[in-house]
Amino acid sequence: MNSVVKNISWKFAERISSQTVSLFVSIILARILDPKDYGAIAMVMIFVSLANVIVDGGFSSALIQKKNADRLDFSTVFYFSLCFSVIIYLILYLCAPLIVDFYGKGYEILTPVLRVVGVQIIITSINAVQHAYVSREMMFQKFFYSTLMGTCFSAVVGIVLAYNGYGIWALVFQYLSSSVVNLISLYYITRKHPALEFSFDRLKGLLNYGIKIFATSLLVQIYMQLRSLVIGKIYSARDLAFFDRGRQFPCLIGDNINASVGAVLFPKMSKEQDNISLLKESTRKAIRMGSFIMCPLMLIFGVMSEPFVRFVLTEKWMPCVPLMQIFCIIYLFNPIHTANMQAIKALGRSDVYFKLEIIKKVIELICLLAVMQISVQAIAINMAVLTTLFTFVNAYPNRILLNYSFKEQMDDILPAVILSLITAGVVWLVVLASLPDFITLIIQFIIGIVVYITLSLLFKRNEVFYLKDLFYNSTHR
Repeated sequence: MNSVVKNISWKFAERISSQTVSLFVSIILARILDPKDYGAIAMVMIFVSLANVIVDGGFSSALIQKKNADRLDFSTVFYFSLCFSVIIYLILYLCAPLIVDFYGKGYEILTPVLRVVGVQIIITSINAVQHAYVSREMMFQKFFYSTLMGTCFSAVVGIVLAYNGYGIWALVFQYLSSSVVNLISLYYITRKHPALEFSFDRLKGLLNYGIKIFATSLLVQIYMQLRSLVIGKIYSARDLAFFDRGRQFPCLIGDNINASVGAVLFPKMSKEQDNISLLKESTRKAIRMGSFIMCPLMLIFGVMSEPFVRFVLTEKWMPCVPLMQIFCIIYLFNPIHTANMQAIKALGRSDVYFKLEIIKKVIELICLLAVMQISVQAIAINMAVLTTLFTFVNAYPNRILLNYSFKEQMDDILPAVILSLITAGVVWLVVLASLPDFITLIIQFIIGIVVYITLSLLFKRNEVFYLKDLFYNSTHR
């Protein structure tokens, strides 16, 4: 367990440090740039994100899951992904005018923007193999340094260009420079390069597992981007900017914790795939610890969102507040989703993983079609309701695969939810004092931490004692 928590700590440190830098940069850029610029770049990134999933093809997960993956496997995936990414980029380059025409008049600048930012597809294909190697070897400390360097460099690029009036291009080159520096720094840190060898047999073997992961990831990504596509087409770039900004800050907290836990759990669980009792125990610990951290952060931030947006982003971004609060609910149960799905993948049951996503995405698509003409807020509420319901869906297979019942899972997360609700209620009372936003945020933050830790100690939650011991040991080496 210590090695898992240590690697989760490094992965979380990598995510939170880079995202913290990105947070401050986005705050500065949000004050300089118009919300329409953010909405416009979001329209473009819909297609780049889909292309990245297609290029990966599930090979990263296949390399991590395969027990005896060697240099030939990694080299084969590297060359295939690189060639495939070039093809996908050329298709995107040629189709850029057609994609922009879909949004209508007034977005002509998006054609060159899409062609430039699309270069990131090729960079991602190279980076994916490096990430798979580092993940497989549980070398998450290396992620920390490479990501932090890329984020800091891109922060400077974005701010300088925005300050000098480059508008949307500041966001384009901030995004690209981060990927390039991350790629270069990770290469020099790992010192791993592909061999001059390729095997179609190895490619076919990896594809047998990866194809279902790829299909699942593509399905998820299509649906995620479909919402942005609908908002950009039916409403406006400004509405899409508020939607993305409302998602950004809960995502900063939720996705960082979720991605950190998931990135470490999958390779760890893959090594335990032959020991069901050990795999179940790892899943339970991940759910307990993830919920213990995620629940208070989401609920407290939801309460703090209005003074936060007004003070940090200024009044022009206030329409994103209700969306931000809804996304806090959406991310609340992510630990249980992540742990369950990583366990299913680790067992090699990518077929179950894929079937679950098909069921969920069919339901989500039907519901999206039903609410998309109502309002952007209705789309977000629909997401929150379905995400909560899908907790049952994701937990069901492990009732059989791991003998880990839904009741056990609820017992593992409910204490954190209850303590977090009480804490959020206390934090909300600060708003009644009508203090300046900055003072309100400081008081809410301090009270939130003190109340939650006090309640956790009072009710003797094992997680708080474990984190205390971990922090003590790390500072007394």
